[in-house]
Amino acid sequence: MTAEILCVGTEILLGDIVNTNAQYIAKELALIGIDVYRQSVVGDNPDRLRESLALALSRADTVLMTGGLGPTYDDLTKETTAAYFGRKMEMHEPSLRQIEEFYARTGRTMTPNNRKQAMMPERAVVFPNSCGTAPGLAIEGEGEQAGKTAIMMPGPPREMKAMMRESVLPYLMKQSDHTLVSRNVHIFGLGESLVEDKLHDLMEELRNPTLAPYAKDGEVLLRVTASVRDKAEADALIDPVVEKIRAVIGDAIYGIDVDNLQNALVQTLRRKHLTVATAESCTAGLVASRIAEIPGASEVFGYGVTTYANEAKMKLLGVAEETLRAHGAVSAETACEMASGVRALAGADIGVSVTGIAGPDGGSEEKPVGLVYVGVATEEGVHAVKLNLARNYRTGMRQYIRYVASSNALFQALRSAERGAPAAQVKNEE
Repeated sequence: MTAEILCVGTEILLGDIVNTNAQYIAKELALIGIDVYRQSVVGDNPDRLRESLALALSRADTVLMTGGLGPTYDDLTKETTAAYFGRKMEMHEPSLRQIEEFYARTGRTMTPNNRKQAMMPERAVVFPNSCGTAPGLAIEGEGEQAGKTAIMMPGPPREMKAMMRESVLPYLMKQSDHTLVSRNVHIFGLGESLVEDKLHDLMEELRNPTLAPYAKDGEVLLRVTASVRDKAEADALIDPVVEKIRAVIGDAIYGIDVDNLQNALVQTLRRKHLTVATAESCTAGLVASRIAEIPGASEVFGYGVTTYANEAKMKLLGVAEETLRAHGAVSAETACEMASGVRALAGADIGVSVTGIAGPDGGSEEKPVGLVYVGVATEEGVHAVKLNLARNYRTGMRQYIRYVASSNALFQALRSAERGAPAAQVKNEE
């Protein structure tokens, strides 16, 4: 089965809202083995909508549409699509009752135009809306249009996502005997080009599953995807590929299906009953913020200190004035004392620190913009990792340096948690 995504709404074309619906729908379709080759947006105009719908259905089996199901005069997605399929509109009594019950339950007055939302094309498959008033629907083609389906969902993401989960995906899965199962291999410190070079032959030879790299700031995601009938078949196909990747990439892999570095760190700390504390200068709390966004972080993270000023480094973390005078705030020595200081302050198992020059100003020939030190302290000792991040940035240098510096801190803390000792230095190759 192939599908296209067609989002309806002049507000999307004008840039008044961001079209997150298409991204969500595409990801959900991929998980059940439906290929999406095109996405498009059309305004609230019946002629252009009909043209876009006809074009999409000429290329795909199914078109999934969002928007234009409201009660106002310009909400014409149902009516336009019904006309395309040659269907008359009729009142769908169960939908009308649901809308009436929604207004009664919320204590609001139902205006006459809300009845429009209960009007459905004849012989449509109707999807109830558990979060709003606009039902969704599917029209299955007949005659010359047999094999073509148009699915319509409301535009508000909260309503669309609930309907997608509760009704649309089960509807689509009944029509397919295959699904796509993916496993995500997360790699830190190696650039996409290097990862691709190392795994080029494997990528070339694979057919099912497939292997594809996706570049992110400071890291690479490898997605191994298999087309299968059930999970057991997926495991048999994917597991050997993941092991081949491990053999080539090694310790740069920080997790499988773990979402991100901070999630991997928090889960590892919880599993090992360890705690971490952070001391930050140039990242100004970004490391702490990323840890704290993970549910359960409070079990493993209690202290995060931002010490931009040298006085704060000395007063809060015990960094020696002599260290700052001799080596400067951006140095391996200062990073080590920051990490040791916050570890002692918090009584944590692991102390991690970041100090550097995020730019765009403040650099020198000796200490250029992008120079960052990450310190890690454990009961086995303390060490610092030197990073030169400016050479890797594309746009937004300051934000890039701060983000990748925070990622390095998370990675070093993760390796310390896994091994119980300071982590090996990461080269951050491109």
